[in-house]
Amino acid sequence: MALVIAPWNYPVHLLLLPMVGALAAGNSVVGKPSEVSAHTSAALARLVPEYLDPDTVAIVEGGVTETQALLAERFDYVFYTGNGRVGRIVMEAAAKHLTPVTLELGGKSPVIVDAAANVEVAARRIAFGKFLNAGQTCIAPDYVLVARPRHEELVEQIARAIRDFYGPDPAASPDYARIVNDAHFQRLEQLLTGGTPAVGGETRAEGRYVAPTVLGDVAPGSPVMTEEIFGPILPVLPVAHVDEAIRFVNERDRPLALYVFSESQAAQERVLDQTSSGGVCVNATVMHVAVPDLPFGGVGASGMGAYHGKAGFDAFSHRKSVLVKPTRLDPKFAYPPYRKVKERIIRRFL
Repeated sequence: MALVIAPWNYPVHLLLLPMVGALAAGNSVVGKPSEVSAHTSAALARLVPEYLDPDTVAIVEGGVTETQALLAERFDYVFYTGNGRVGRIVMEAAAKHLTPVTLELGGKSPVIVDAAANVEVAARRIAFGKFLNAGQTCIAPDYVLVARPRHEELVEQIARAIRDFYGPDPAASPDYARIVNDAHFQRLEQLLTGGTPAVGGETRAEGRYVAPTVLGDVAPGSPVMTEEIFGPILPVLPVAHVDEAIRFVNERDRPLALYVFSESQAAQERVLDQTSSGGVCVNATVMHVAVPDLPFGGVGASGMGAYHGKAGFDAFSHRKSVLVKPTRLDPKFAYPPYRKVKERIIRRFL
């Protein structure tokens, strides 16, 4: 039996997709939706038993108390998607039963924009990946390291992309999301103080609106650069060259995703060879999550294990070795005592 604990930001997809892998591999499943997305949790609890066998699949609603009660039980596998703090709690609870886990966590996914990048295209793709779901995506670009000669151009092009996507007032756009709750809204307001908005920066407590924001003048040690943002705030930092960007990334926890924009194959390969991350997109953001043939998962602080497609089936499977040997031939020379004649025969065949 597998336990799947889902987050609130994509509450249907991130509950049902791991459950598909678990069921395909022959497991029964307990699904735990997030209490933060309460309406979706209630809908899943109502709909799943209508379409799936209740003896095989169960949905358990609730908050921390219910999750702790589930983790106290002995499961064959635990699959958790969420933040690193809770991920450590899940792993500790699973360790008491020696239960294997997949932890899909997050962190700070960097973007490296090389001097040889197509900045106009890079800006659109960065803006798309960052401001999708108002930045509430585990693989959203968390900050940008851009070659200093292209810095101003990149900021201008991201501002243009925001206007193209969401109009002159993103608050009026039907395509721009809101922050999930007051606590996260207030957290993001605090992170905004870590730099100077070059684009956006507006907030409205009513409706929990945080504008698509590009942040400049950011200190590398500020909270907006050390905490996972999980919102529509994008620090953009100039660097001298790709090697400086690589050093910056490698001085921090290994990210769930890394994005590099360059028309130079040498620069692309340098980033790929010299960094470690859960996944990488070259000249794109977030799109790797949509390819079922690519295993999706983190490394280090961004998680462990992978799923999607066959990788999801494998995650919930145990590869049991089975040997079947016929009994018709059972030569005695294979057994002790091992005299010199037996030894010579065995050595000849082995």
